[in-house]
Amino acid sequence: MMKFVVLALLAVGAYGCGTPTFPPVVSRVVGGEDVRPNSWPWQISLQYNREGEWRHTCGGTLISDQWVLTAAHCISKGREYRVALGKHNLVEEAEEGSVFMGTSNIIVHEKWSSLFIRNDIALIKLEAPVDFSDTIMAACLPADGFILPHNESCYVTGWGRVYTGGPIADILQQALLPVVDHATCSKSDWWGFQVKDTMVCAGGDGIVSGCNGDSGGPLNCQNTDGTWEVHGIVSFGSGLSCNMKKKPTVFTQVSSYITWINSKMATY
Repeated sequence: MMKFVVLALLAVGAYGCGTPTFPPVVSRVVGGEDVRPNSWPWQISLQYNREGEWRHTCGGTLISDQWVLTAAHCISKGREYRVALGKHNLVEEAEEGSVFMGTSNIIVHEKWSSLFIRNDIALIKLEAPVDFSDTIMAACLPADGFILPHNESCYVTGWGRVYTGGPIADILQQALLPVVDHATCSKSDWWGFQVKDTMVCAGGDGIVSGCNGDSGGPLNCQNTDGTWEVHGIVSFGSGLSCNMKKKPTVFTQVSSYITWINSKMATY
């Protein structure tokens, strides 16, 4: 049985969702690289308080002025969390255009299974609505049930480890991860039965991948009209190596949970 590991440390107003003021530079990416500042303005850093010091633990996606989407495995009971928005360099605390927000509610999927890594999705309600700006805006989400085609060019973003066992990144990173369809990803020499149809795989070339600390962060894919949509939430990868061949990064498939997301946002 293949060893796997979750990747934890792995109303829009004038601003339209999925249309950053500073478009990402995506023409020549072959490996992880520094992003253009604020080109993924829905990317957040989920941080927890450890003896008075705030530490990055996961990524996440701002999906409205008060809600963040992340992975269930990023949430631990008893921890105090905050959300850093509009960040580029995590080391620079007083970064222009960045905001730190506390949380008023955290909703983990009621059928989350840490044993089998199923329903790895959670919502975080910010303590107050955030003002959208050039550096902070909401992501668009895909249509309910939408399935990405094989080899679709998507980008993972995050401050996760820059290589297996290495340090987390100071500067937000992006990497091109082509989508691997379910028929391929569920083959026995890929992820096999561990991958369900509520997940999406991307990468697996043995070079580029998500890694520890990227968990909860977005898989960004551009639709036909040029708008960026977040189709995945970084969930798990190989426990042997972040960039193991035929073991692509596995994401919770956002389109499988649109009804759940809308229901929770309306209720809370």
